[in-house]
Amino acid sequence: MKIFDSHCHLNDKSYAKDMNQVIDRANAASIDAMMIVGITERTSAQAIEISESYPGCCYAAVGVHPHDATSCNENMLTHLKTMTKNPRVKAWGEIGLDFNRMYSPQQTQEKWFIRQLETAEELNLPLIFHERDSKGRFLEILKAHYTDNGCKGVVHCFSGDSTELDEYLKLGLHIGITGIITIQTRGENLRKLVTHIPKNRILVETDAPYLTPAPEKNKTRRNEPAFVRSVLMKVADVLDADPEQLATTIWDSTCGLFNIN
Repeated sequence: MKIFDSHCHLNDKSYAKDMNQVIDRANAASIDAMMIVGITERTSAQAIEISESYPGCCYAAVGVHPHDATSCNENMLTHLKTMTKNPRVKAWGEIGLDFNRMYSPQQTQEKWFIRQLETAEELNLPLIFHERDSKGRFLEILKAHYTDNGCKGVVHCFSGDSTELDEYLKLGLHIGITGIITIQTRGENLRKLVTHIPKNRILVETDAPYLTPAPEKNKTRRNEPAFVRSVLMKVADVLDADPEQLATTIWDSTCGLFNIN
């Protein structure tokens, strides 16, 4: 079995002291690839550094998270574009809209979301999307600026409703499933919706160090890539699918999305 953690933040400071052990535990659990995602210019650079240190299994994505949109500017986008010349960089993200905590004003979030959509299309890089409580605005912008000129993407940590899911699938997007699916009450709706996603459009992810799945959450607060195996197994259980066959399907889909041979 080969599993791809399609979204983790090993560039978080919580891994500074035991990165080697975290990678070893992931590999021991058949997590043979990990996408380390940037949310600022600094964390994007860190994602690349880590992926260069572990070239056998780690890749990087660069971008500016909506929480940090106020820090974004054209000069920063230029620096991020330069980073994408590194062969370890396979995606642009995570980008999008988050109207839940409003760490950046709505107008600012929307401006830099659009500019990053345009930049990723220019570079022909797949996108990693973040959406939370945007009340339809995320989809409006996506439909207005998302084209079929080779731009591909995944809605990371999907938490929407059936209507939003249908719209994402119509756009050709992949859907990222996190450890939420393993949580009894919080994951109930996600377990219902995942049955409507074609198997080759599902990605599994940890969003580590956040969203630790069950049963690991009973032992530790910090999530890590090794735990994405629990996400895959739960998805297989919900879909009544053979875990190894599902793992192969998701592995192939993830590698295809991120243009990884």
